[in-house]
Amino acid sequence: RRILNFDELHLHPEQIQNLTLVEIEMLLRRGGKSLKDYEEIPLPDSNSLQGLENRLVSEELNYDRDSLQIEKVALLRKLNPEQKQAFDAILQSVNSKLGKLIFVNGYGGTGKTFLWKAITTSLRSEGKIVLAVASSAIAALLIPGGRTAHSRFRIPLNIINESTCDIKQGSCLADLLKKTSLIIWDEAPMANRHCFEALDKSLRDILRFTNENSTDKPFGGMTVVMGGDFRQILPVIPKGRRSHIVDASLKRSYLWKHFEEFKLTQNMRVSALTDTPEEQKKTTDFADWILNIGDGLVGNKEEEAWVQIPEDLLLQKGENQFETIINNTYPNLWTNYTNRTYLEERAILCPRNDMVDEVNSYIMGRIEGEEVTYRSSDTLCKAMSNSEDVDHLYPTEFLNSLKCPGISDHILRLKVGLPIMLLRNINQSKGLCNGTRLTITQLGKWFIEAQIITGTNIGNKVYISRIIMSPSDSKWPFVLKRRQYPISVCFAMTI
Repeated sequence: RRILNFDELHLHPEQIQNLTLVEIEMLLRRGGKSLKDYEEIPLPDSNSLQGLENRLVSEELNYDRDSLQIEKVALLRKLNPEQKQAFDAILQSVNSKLGKLIFVNGYGGTGKTFLWKAITTSLRSEGKIVLAVASSAIAALLIPGGRTAHSRFRIPLNIINESTCDIKQGSCLADLLKKTSLIIWDEAPMANRHCFEALDKSLRDILRFTNENSTDKPFGGMTVVMGGDFRQILPVIPKGRRSHIVDASLKRSYLWKHFEEFKLTQNMRVSALTDTPEEQKKTTDFADWILNIGDGLVGNKEEEAWVQIPEDLLLQKGENQFETIINNTYPNLWTNYTNRTYLEERAILCPRNDMVDEVNSYIMGRIEGEEVTYRSSDTLCKAMSNSEDVDHLYPTEFLNSLKCPGISDHILRLKVGLPIMLLRNINQSKGLCNGTRLTITQLGKWFIEAQIITGTNIGNKVYISRIIMSPSDSKWPFVLKRRQYPISVCFAMTI
C-alpha cells in the first residue's frame, strides 16, 4: 500500500505470501543467497521472480555514469607513472579481451587502493561490470562496491585442493560472472592458494558457454587483477609450520606463472603528509625501517628472527604501560571519546585477544557514563548426534564462561559513545561487515544504534540486533550456539 500509494488496496492471503517471499528473496540475494537454498521454504510464483532474475547484474550496473566520467578525469590526473603503467595494461587487457592475469605488488601506502578506485571508476563509467573483492572485510570496505571474496564467489570456508565455488550454472551469480569484464582481488597474499584455484575451476566451467576455449584458460579467459604485499600476513594455517604457510601462498599455485607483475614503490601516503620537515622525516624513517624488516635487511644473518627496535618506540622501564600507551594513542581521551572523527583515526593494536580485553576494560573503567550490560543465551547445537548426552556434561554456566575467537563474550558491558567493532558480516552493501568500526549512539533493550566510522559508509546510522553465532573452529566436542550482539569494544583490537 505504501509503495503503490494506495491505502484502499486489498490483497488475498496468497498475494500477501507471494509478495513477502519476493521481499525475502531480494534480501537474501543481497547477501549472495536465495530461497532456492532452503528446501523447506516455498518460492514465489515465476512471474514475480522474473523481475528479480538479473538483480545482481542490475546492482553492478546501477552507477551514475555521468558523475563517474567526471570523477575518472580527476583520478587519472593524480596517477603517478607506476600506477599509470599498471592502469594502462589492465584496461588494455579488458578492452581487448586479452584475459591477462596481473599482480600489482606494493607495500602499504604506495597507492594500490587509489589505483583500484581509478580502474573501477573508469570501467563503470563505460557501463562495464567490475567485481571488486578483498581477502578481508576491512580491505573490501575501502574499494567502491567491494565485497569479501568468500561471500562474492561463495568460496568454501574449509578450503581444500579439490574445492570449487558454490556457483550453479544458470544461477544469478553465474549470469553476473558471464557479464563481468574484470575481477579485482585486493590483499591476495592473505588468502590460501586453494581459494584462487577454486575460483579458477569454477570460472572455466561457467564461462564455457560464452567462450568455448575457456576451459583451457586461467579463470576462463577473464582478466583478473590481484594486489597486495607478500611482506605482510600470509595465509593463516592453524598450528602450521613455516613450510605449510609458504606452500599455501599464491606464489605456490599453478596460476602464479601466468601473472604479469607490476611494482609500486613510491610511498604516496608519506608524500601527502603536511607535517613539519622534522615530523615528515621521522615518519619516512619509520616507513623505511618497516620496509627493511619486510625485506629481511634488519638484523644479522645468524639471528634473522631478532630485530632491534629503536629506543623511541619502546616503553621505558618504570612507566605505567597502560597509561603510556593510552595517552600516546588517545590524547585527551576523556574529553574526546564521543568524537567520531577522533575515534576513526586511532586504535591500539594488540597481538592477542586477552590483551585486547585487558586494554578495553582498563579504558572503559575510566570513562564516565551509564553502563548497560547485555548477557547472551548459550545453548548446544541440537543437530549433533550426541546432543542429549552432551547437554548433561556441559551446563549453561560452563557455556557462559567460554571465550571463543570471533564471537562475542557472554557478558557485554557498553556505554554510549564507545567505539565498537562488528564480528560478523551483516550487510556488506551497507558497509556492515566483519571488522567495521562504529560508535554507539543508543543502547536499547532489543537493539543497539550505532554510527559507522570506517569504510565508504562513514556517518550512516544503523541498528544492530542479536544474532546466533558459533565458533568456526573449536577444541570442544560440541558446537556452541551463542545468541548475542555481534560486536566488541575496540579501543584496542587485533589484526
